[in-house]
Amino acid sequence: MSTPFGLDLGNHSSVLAVARNRGIDIVVNEVSNRSTPTVVGFGQRNRYLGETGKNKQTSNVKNTVENLKRIIGLGYDDKDFPEEAKYFTSKLVKLDDGKVGARVKYAGKDTVFSAAQLAGMFFDKVKHTVISETKANISDVCLAVPAWYTEEQRYLVADAAKIAGLNPVRVVNDVTAAAVSYGVFKPDLPDADQKPRIVALVDIGHSTYTCSVIGFKKGEFKVLGTAWDKQFGGRNFDRAITQHFADEFKSKYKIDINENPKAYNRILAASEKLKKVLSANSAAPFNVESVMNDVDVSSQFTREELEELMTPLLKRVNGPIEKALAQAKLNVEDVDYVELIGGTSRIPALKDSISKIFNKQLSTTLNQDEAIAKGAAFICAIHSPTLRVKPFKFEDIHSYSVSYSWDKQVEDEDHLEVFPAGSSFPSTKMITLHRTGDFGMEAFYTNKNELPQDVPVHIANWDITGVQLPEGASSVPVKLKLRCDPSGLHIIEDAYTLEDITVKEEIPLPDDAPEGAEPEYKDVVKTVKKDNLSIVAHTFGLTQKELEADIQKEVEMCKQDKLVAETEDRKNALEEYIYTLRGKLDEEYAPFASEQEKSKLRDQLAKTEEWLYDDGYDSTKAKYIAKYEELASTGNIIRGRYLAKQEEKKQASRQKNEAAKMAELSEKLNAQRKSESEGKKSSKTDAEGDVQQLD
Repeated sequence: MSTPFGLDLGNHSSVLAVARNRGIDIVVNEVSNRSTPTVVGFGQRNRYLGETGKNKQTSNVKNTVENLKRIIGLGYDDKDFPEEAKYFTSKLVKLDDGKVGARVKYAGKDTVFSAAQLAGMFFDKVKHTVISETKANISDVCLAVPAWYTEEQRYLVADAAKIAGLNPVRVVNDVTAAAVSYGVFKPDLPDADQKPRIVALVDIGHSTYTCSVIGFKKGEFKVLGTAWDKQFGGRNFDRAITQHFADEFKSKYKIDINENPKAYNRILAASEKLKKVLSANSAAPFNVESVMNDVDVSSQFTREELEELMTPLLKRVNGPIEKALAQAKLNVEDVDYVELIGGTSRIPALKDSISKIFNKQLSTTLNQDEAIAKGAAFICAIHSPTLRVKPFKFEDIHSYSVSYSWDKQVEDEDHLEVFPAGSSFPSTKMITLHRTGDFGMEAFYTNKNELPQDVPVHIANWDITGVQLPEGASSVPVKLKLRCDPSGLHIIEDAYTLEDITVKEEIPLPDDAPEGAEPEYKDVVKTVKKDNLSIVAHTFGLTQKELEADIQKEVEMCKQDKLVAETEDRKNALEEYIYTLRGKLDEEYAPFASEQEKSKLRDQLAKTEEWLYDDGYDSTKAKYIAKYEELASTGNIIRGRYLAKQEEKKQASRQKNEAAKMAELSEKLNAQRKSESEGKKSSKTDAEGDVQQLD
C-alpha cells in the first residue's frame, strides 16, 4: 500500500506532506528542515540534490540549477525567457523541441538536461526523503503547481514525476490545494443550504502572486475566480536589494559583483536573509566577508529603503485581486475573509497594501508555508483505494474557454465550445456525431486573443478508429465522452458507435381493464451502445519511448550517486580507523602488542595515510575496503587481546562482586540467627520470673 504523498513544488523550496496517523504530517528532510531547497547541482562524479545542492551552490554556481518550475514547458523563444534567464547562473540552452534546457558539466562532460529531467531528479530526491522519514512505500503523489501552468506544463510535470518512479494521481493548482486545507479543517463553515463563505486566498511566494476567490460550505468549495502575476514574488525583492548593494559597493569598495557570479550569489543569499529580518525589524546591518578580491563589505539597510525599492511592485498588487473578483462576478464588499499564504506575504508593506484593497483585517489561520502541501496530501488520500478520508468535494475553474473540433464528414458544424471560460472542472460533456468512417478530433483554446503570449492554441488531438457502417447506411452515430479531468487536462475518455434496436414495450392497462386481461405490447425504437472505438491520443506528454529513456537515465544516475556516497563512507571509515588505531596503539592497546608488532603496524598506518591523501584521495570503494581490511587484519589481533583482557577483568569483577554479595548475605543470616537465639533466651528468663512470683 502506498502512503499518500503531497508535494508543493516551490520555486525556492518545496514542502512534503504525507497522510498518516489519522492526520497530515509534514516530512522533514535529512537535516530536519521542514522544507527542501528546489535545487539540482552537478559535480565531477555525482549530483547534489536539495540541501546538498544549496550548500554547494556558491562554490558550484555554474553547475547548479534552481527555479525548476519556471522552465518546465518554457520555450527558448518565448517572451518570458529573457526575464527568467536573469535568475539562472547555469547555462540555459535551446533543445531540439524549442524548449529550454540546462547545460552543465557532469562527470567531466558537458551535458544537457531538459526541464522535465531536472524536475524528475528533484522529485526522486524528495521521494527518497519521504521513504527514509516514514519508512513507508511511496508511489502515489499529488503535485501542487502554479495556477498559470498550461496544459503542456501539467503534462510535463506529471512526466517528471513518472521519471522519478512516482504515480501522479493528480496535478492541482497550488492555491486550490491550500483551499482544501482551509475547507477540511475549518469547523465553522456554513451548511449546504446556507450562503457560502466567500474567502479570498492570496498566495505570494518566491516567484508568483496568485489570488483565488472561493465559496466555502461544509464539506465542499467552489473556486469562483483565479488570477495571477507570474513575475511578482520574493525573488524580485531579493534581486532589487542585491542590485542596490551592487551599486553601493561599486562606488564604496570599487568592486562589481555583477561581473562575478559567485560574489553575486553570496550577496543575493545575504539579501534574502536581510529581507526576512526587515519583516520584523525597522533596520538591520548587512555584512559579508571576502565577497571578491578579499574585500569584506558592510552596510546598513532600513525597512523604508526596502519599501522604496518595492514601489514598482506594490503598484501591481491590485491586479490579480481585481481580475479574480471580476471573474467571480463579486465586489470587494462580498468577500468575508482574506487569507494570506506564501513566505513573501509576511512583508509588512505587502500586507498593508492587500488589507487596504479589501478594506479588511487579514487572516493567517493557515500555516503560510505548509498549507499547500497538506492540502495536496489530503487530495492524494482521496484517490487512495485503501484509505478512508473525510468526504470533501471541490471544483476548480477554467481560466480559458476550450473547444473541440472534428473532421467534417456529415455535420455542417466542425467544432463546438465544450468547456467555457469560468466553468468548473472536473467536468464531463457527451456529444454525438454522425460519422462515415474513422476520424480525428482536436482540442484547442477557443479564443486565441485571450491567451497569454506564447501559449499554444492547440491542446491535443486524437485518432479515433474502428468505425463500421451498418449495411446500407451512409453514416453511423458516434457517442463521445469529452472530459476535463481533475488535473485540468482535456481528454476524450470514451468513444463508441450507437445503433437503433426495436424492443417490445408493455402498454399499461387502463384502470377499468377486466381482471386477468392479457397485456399488450408496442414496438419501441431504442438507441443503444454498439461498438467501442479505439482512441489514440497525441498530447504534450513524453512518448513512451522518451519516458523510458529518461527513466533509465535517472536510474543510472541514482546508482552512481549511491556508489559515490558509499565510496565516501568507506573512505571516511578508513580515515577514522587510521587515527583511532594509531591513538589506541599508544594507549589502551600498548600492553597487548610487541614492539615489533607496533612498529610494523605504525608503518602500515603511515603508508596507508600517505596513500589516502595522495593516490587514494579519489579511489574506488573496493580499494578503500581492501586497505581497511589490510589494517584490520593486524589491528584486530591486538584488539582481540585487549578485549580478552577486558573480559577477564569483567569476569574477575563479577566473581568479586558475587563473593561480596555471598559474604554480605551470610553475615545477614548469622545476624538473624543470633537475634532469634537472643529472643528465645529472653523469653525463657521472663517465664522463670513469672513462676517465682506465683510461688
